[in-house]
Amino acid sequence: MQQQSRQTRTLSHPVAISRCWRGMIGSLLIAAFSAGGATPASAQEGKTLFETKCAACHNLGGGPKVGPDLKGVVAKRGKDATIAAVLDPAKAGLKPTMPNLGLPKKDAEALVAYLEKESAGSPTASGEAAAPSAQTASAAESPPDEIQLGQDLFEGKVRFANGGSSCIACHDVQSDKVASGGVLAAELTLAFSRMGKQGLQSVIANAPFPVMQAAYQGKDLTEKEIAALVGFLQHVEKEHSRQMPRQTGLRMFTAGIGGVIVLVGIFSLAGRRRKNRCVNQDIYDRQMKSE
Repeated sequence: MQQQSRQTRTLSHPVAISRCWRGMIGSLLIAAFSAGGATPASAQEGKTLFETKCAACHNLGGGPKVGPDLKGVVAKRGKDATIAAVLDPAKAGLKPTMPNLGLPKKDAEALVAYLEKESAGSPTASGEAAAPSAQTASAAESPPDEIQLGQDLFEGKVRFANGGSSCIACHDVQSDKVASGGVLAAELTLAFSRMGKQGLQSVIANAPFPVMQAAYQGKDLTEKEIAALVGFLQHVEKEHSRQMPRQTGLRMFTAGIGGVIVLVGIFSLAGRRRKNRCVNQDIYDRQMKSE
């Protein structure tokens, strides 16, 4: 009885009651946050990750971009499968293969929590955001000097301010004014309609692809350079229908034939300078004179 009396007094003590209430309130808050999915902090982190890592290729309710619209993707694929796809896109079988963003699991979970939270909001409206192809028709073209700067930067005639490599080393565009470029990365003639102005700006400013990240690490492009490149790519697409198709194979063959003709001409001229008589005739004549 004495022990029970002590316990009763202990529970009746104001400090003990205060601690008990604090514990109950803390438990309720944790349960509330758990029931709601992600905490506000993780949702905000997920939003930041989406804007910096995903928005270049994906919309969230605005229709497909370079990649599919991610509205409702968590409900469709499942939370665990979506996290796995973010962590290892190739293993998840995404086609075309999404680049591996190299995110830790914590960031992948925050990103998926944000996608789930946003998808649970208002349903996607067909006219919620204009598709990039519609933006292309209405976007005002850049001034000629900005387009020319973009072309010079693309070809490497003008160096980037922070020393990044020229775009033409890996990319190509179909334009009579631009030399043939590399084939290591995507062909960019129709990039403006695929991605839109904001999409291109985001990709150039925050390269989501590992090769681009390595090439431009610590060599970020300036806002002026990004605007010039986007203006140039918009102009390239606008002029695309007027360009003559490139026949690289025929040009190489023609250049080879021309080279052979030049070499034959050089050897012919050299042969004319040679004397028509025997090479040893001069030696024979000298011997006869000496006798």
